[in-house]
Amino acid sequence: MNRIFNRLVQSTAVAAALCSSFVATAGYKLPEYQKVTLDNGLTIYLMEQHEVPMVDVNLVVKAGAINDGDKPGLNAITVGAMELGTTRQSKVEIEEALDFIGAELYTDGNMEYSNIVASFAAKDQAEVLGVIRDIVLTPRFDQQEFNKYKDRYLVELEQEKERPGSVIGAYFNKMVFGEQGYGSARQGNVNSIKAIDLADVKAFHNSWYRPQNAAIAVAGDFDSKAMLIRLKALFSGWEKGQLPPQLKPNPAQDFKQSNLLLVNKSDARETRFLIGGGGVARANDDYVAISVVNTILGGRFTSWLNDALRVNAGLTYGASSRFTSYASGGTFAISTFTKTDTTVEAVDLALKTYKKLFEQGIDEKTLASAKAYVKGQFPPRYETSTDLVELLGTMFAMGFDERFINSFEQQVNSLTAEKAKTIIDKYFPKDNLQFVMIGQAEKIRDKVAKYGKLKEVDIKDVGFNVN
Repeated sequence: MNRIFNRLVQSTAVAAALCSSFVATAGYKLPEYQKVTLDNGLTIYLMEQHEVPMVDVNLVVKAGAINDGDKPGLNAITVGAMELGTTRQSKVEIEEALDFIGAELYTDGNMEYSNIVASFAAKDQAEVLGVIRDIVLTPRFDQQEFNKYKDRYLVELEQEKERPGSVIGAYFNKMVFGEQGYGSARQGNVNSIKAIDLADVKAFHNSWYRPQNAAIAVAGDFDSKAMLIRLKALFSGWEKGQLPPQLKPNPAQDFKQSNLLLVNKSDARETRFLIGGGGVARANDDYVAISVVNTILGGRFTSWLNDALRVNAGLTYGASSRFTSYASGGTFAISTFTKTDTTVEAVDLALKTYKKLFEQGIDEKTLASAKAYVKGQFPPRYETSTDLVELLGTMFAMGFDERFINSFEQQVNSLTAEKAKTIIDKYFPKDNLQFVMIGQAEKIRDKVAKYGKLKEVDIKDVGFNVN
């Protein structure tokens, strides 16, 4: 769908309201909300925010790439196909109706869950909520529209190979987790998508899109009592059905050596690389402390990595590190890119900088700066009702609750240099690091072989095994 709604007014108004509340309170607290579970198992979150006459909705279904089985990309293409019309309205009719009222609606699928997201004027809630209901419960799944969509999807997959930054994470996940679970190719590959037909999409939707596997979060300008009545009328008829068994994804592999996956892109002028290993689950009790420490290493412009590789050495336009967390696992990776002929220099400097974390540790002055930074960055992440419905949906899908929000400042304040050392030793991978590089293999192969056991693939390869 076209995302045409201008959110400037909403963001400004809500930000102003929240800023005044931060002055008056000791720390940010998640606004009050109501949580209801319908008889069919659907979870409903209602959070009234009356600053702007807008409503935001996030309908989350616990179906993602980890549920693709032997058909990589099935969830992703199913989510996209749901936008191709409903039994009540065609794709064009839905788009025209939403454009006319200035509403925004789109679908998205990731590793563990999928979303139907909408933003609209409060006066249009009946119309837009009806469209959401139809997209989720009664998608049209027209063969002709699906064929055209699938063709476009395949073109986009090929185009992704021209953007190493868009695909390197998938290579890294596959290396860390293996072929299944979090190692699944979220978007699929050319061969797997070609093999998926409309019957597969219908079966996937029928299996996973069930109310006990879903939640709908609504935030904005509405009356909770009236909204609950409306949602019950729309979704109470959604039948439970029998969910397939939900397999727990494999944890990160226990590596006994460093490995290097070299992805050849023969026309590349630079090398993009990730260095790291296993990470943490989103609900980890130390998630906040880990974030503070990572801010120092590679989580802000003045981080050690960016300062060393960009500011001082001029090897890149940006270097960073991050923990990517899922419901039951995750990854840690240092990330940057550099000219082909400075690949080894950049990798060596990244490793040297990372080594400081273990050998030098973090002093109180540096820690105090990072703590002030993350506390300043935290509230703006939850300024608008759009941010809040995304948060509520993620809480449902990833298994954490508002304690992360409500105790955030206390957790940051309680972090000491001594505890930071414990966090580093426990969660930041130190030995047997894993490397993924995308670049001109012919020019860097012999130079980078020193980093680990080398395996080479071409970016044009399909369905390869990285291990």
